[in-house]
Amino acid sequence: MNETPTERIPLRAMPRFFAHLRRFIIRGALALIPIALPAAAVYLLYDFIDRRIVVLVEHIFHISFPGLGIFLLLLVLYIVGLIVSNIFGRRILRGLEQLTERIPIIKAIYRMGKALSGTLAQSGDSQMFRRPVLVPYAAPNQWQVGFVTGAIRAQSDGEELLRVFVPTPPNPATGLVYIVRESNLRDPGWTAEEAMQCILSGGIIGPDVRK
Repeated sequence: MNETPTERIPLRAMPRFFAHLRRFIIRGALALIPIALPAAAVYLLYDFIDRRIVVLVEHIFHISFPGLGIFLLLLVLYIVGLIVSNIFGRRILRGLEQLTERIPIIKAIYRMGKALSGTLAQSGDSQMFRRPVLVPYAAPNQWQVGFVTGAIRAQSDGEELLRVFVPTPPNPATGLVYIVRESNLRDPGWTAEEAMQCILSGGIIGPDVRK
């Protein structure tokens, strides 16, 4: 018995439906990675402290009060922050980084977390990532996503040039610095968060229109 056209339409639509489903599942996963990585790290640290350190503190010092686990977690994070802020701590981090470079899966996770932490640390600077722009690339009608970080004024004629930082995915903490005229830039009308999402995801997540 021959199929009617109306019976074949759902079968033809199935590949498009699965492609649509797969595309947005991947987008959702990539959007959650920047949140999931630090959240998972803090949760594992808290779980370790709450299960072992709190019990040890209660047994030795006989100290117990609500929120002791959270207090110890914040104390550990504060101490780690102090350690990595000096030369000795940075040497420890370099040693750990060299160790993780030898383990394939751990290396990829570490690089992603390092890129994320570097981006978050730099985004707190008022001069960094304050204004997303499109910078001309090597060929005509090709553009790169960058951020205006400052201005330079020529002493002779007073012309103002802009300093633009163009991050390189997947590690936005590294990139190139361009000195360009305002007239050579395009304003995409994006927020800094939208532009950074586009860079971190390699263009998979980001605005669909140039406003």
